[in-house]
Amino acid sequence: MQFPRGKTTVVMGASGCGKSVLLRHLVGLEKPDQGSVWFGDMRIDQLNEHELIAPRRHIGYLFQQGALFDSLTVQDNIAFALIEHGVATGANARAMVEHVLHLVGLTAKMQVMPASLSGGQRKRVALARAIVMHPEVVLYDEPTTGLDPITSDVINELIMKLARELSMTSIVVTHDLASAFKVADRIIMLHDGRVELAGTPTEVRQSQLPVVSRFLNGKASPEELAEIEA
Repeated sequence: MQFPRGKTTVVMGASGCGKSVLLRHLVGLEKPDQGSVWFGDMRIDQLNEHELIAPRRHIGYLFQQGALFDSLTVQDNIAFALIEHGVATGANARAMVEHVLHLVGLTAKMQVMPASLSGGQRKRVALARAIVMHPEVVLYDEPTTGLDPITSDVINELIMKLARELSMTSIVVTHDLASAFKVADRIIMLHDGRVELAGTPTEVRQSQLPVVSRFLNGKASPEELAEIEA
């Protein structure tokens, strides 16, 4: 499984197929039972926690639930990693926070507490935090989960905008078909922890593989239906 530099790869599949676990492997939060994980010429799965600090600085992670600190303002949430890693403090940190908030359209929310934000705004703040360190790669874990269709489309547009303007490699985990086909340059279809298909959005749409066609058409297999009849 490869993720081309500067492209947006969508990893999709049914719930429980291993999508989010894959992201955890990519940042060294879990170790694979087989195979290896490479970031450039660095083998991630062989590094300890201290050694993982360096490659993780080049990887932004948008968590499924946003994972903001409720006790910190939007500004302090985004600046946290900058200060923690000694990248910037004071006026420099503030300028970097203002820049990424501008990119996601939330400059006016800098001093607001997360509790007063809508779900979509919280997701955009979390995205600003994920890119403030200027990562080479951004991982998106179910970025549109829990959002209405309009807000989901805003997030999709942001994913494409950031990939285009910042030349980032994006890896998007989702089961949202509309999002997947909108943002993807390439799609990887997982099933039971294995790659069932990898290709362009057009190739995936035209696939005759039963697992892929069932997923795209929202049709359960006889085995899956049998589980509710047992």
